[in-house]
Amino acid sequence: MNVRKFRTKKLAWMAGIAVGAVALASTATATPESPIVFGPKLTTDHQVRAVVGPSVRIDDEGRISLAWVEEDKDRRTVFYARTEQPRGPIGTPVKVNQSTEAPYMRQEAPALAVAGDDIFLTWALTHPKLTTDKPFSNELRLSRSTDGGKTFLPSILVNDDEQIIGHSFDSLHVAPDGVVHMAWIDGREGKKESGTFVTRSTDHGRTVAKNLKVDDNTCVCCRTSMTSSPDGTLYVAWRKVLPGELRETVVARSTDRGQTFTVPVIVGHDKWQFPGCPHRPASVGTDQLGRLYVVWYTEGVDETPSIFLAYSDDRGDSFSPKQKLNISKGTFPDHPQMAVDPDGRLVIVWEEQSPVRREVVMSVSLDRGRTFSAPQKLNEKKGQTPSLSMNSKGLAALAWMEHAMPVHRMVVQTVQLPAAKVLARQDP
Repeated sequence: MNVRKFRTKKLAWMAGIAVGAVALASTATATPESPIVFGPKLTTDHQVRAVVGPSVRIDDEGRISLAWVEEDKDRRTVFYARTEQPRGPIGTPVKVNQSTEAPYMRQEAPALAVAGDDIFLTWALTHPKLTTDKPFSNELRLSRSTDGGKTFLPSILVNDDEQIIGHSFDSLHVAPDGVVHMAWIDGREGKKESGTFVTRSTDHGRTVAKNLKVDDNTCVCCRTSMTSSPDGTLYVAWRKVLPGELRETVVARSTDRGQTFTVPVIVGHDKWQFPGCPHRPASVGTDQLGRLYVVWYTEGVDETPSIFLAYSDDRGDSFSPKQKLNISKGTFPDHPQMAVDPDGRLVIVWEEQSPVRREVVMSVSLDRGRTFSAPQKLNEKKGQTPSLSMNSKGLAALAWMEHAMPVHRMVVQTVQLPAAKVLARQDP
């Protein structure tokens, strides 16, 4: 299988300050009166063999949560840390997994969700019965903390089968009603292509329900993504394999708290033919009117690497024409991630790669995805695997890794957006 993957430490904790402001230079509209305000850059150096991550979340109090996996010598560890305020500092990392558990390293960062002092992480555990002919086999685990991440309870098993297969590329979401939803890619049926599976917890992560298959023929290593709207509609997105090796980003919805899902709907109709797994996920979000936003990577029929956004105002039954976000020539866009606030302000980050550089860039929309700012570089050294989150006040937290030999450097920065130009509650 042709797999396109991103590349991926004792901790020396340090905070670097770089406060700034920049006006939004939209490619289609006038510059707004208020600037985007960047907070300080908080950095932590990891002098270990490898780091996978981070995932990031920010709550309405401005507290930033981070989760990642480290490999040092023969030991792998899932870590969690948080700040008590947007300007830092980042607290001492807390070990999430038990010493007898070996996290699986061949995927992305742990999925992370925060609901007050309840912290949830899903992560893949190397299968206890792993064999050399099934090197990608793992179990999906759910860890939780009830004290704001100071301690973590023993993890529980999410997948309810015992097969020596893959259960990973997971996403995690806490709905407005407090139900914890999980989605992942699962090969339990032994078919050529894996399936998209979900489950939920209605008791704050103590137990999970019977696993539910949403769909067949899932691209085996493009991570799932989940979100929900204020009315409780739950969405899951993934990349589906269609006849002829076509790879399409699709979305399915649930209106009964994750008990059943609709037939998936194609978002972009890209007709991208690729005989392998791109290893590039979609990202989804909603605003307070329920508009569903999807950002994804594709190469389409002309094999041009591109980042697109589309949205739906009918709960995922149909989507707007797709809008291309990357504009740089001679670079390779990668790893798009998105955050949306209730007013319909969007922040999207992705990588821009070339033979000599690797940048993390950001683009912003203040008008519910109609127009976007020109992509802006965020990193100082070679950057990769950006992630982000935004609270209801338009304060976003961005996190990424930088190459700072001989260490792996994690960078966290807040971005305060100006007021929305088109408020979601006023939009017809």
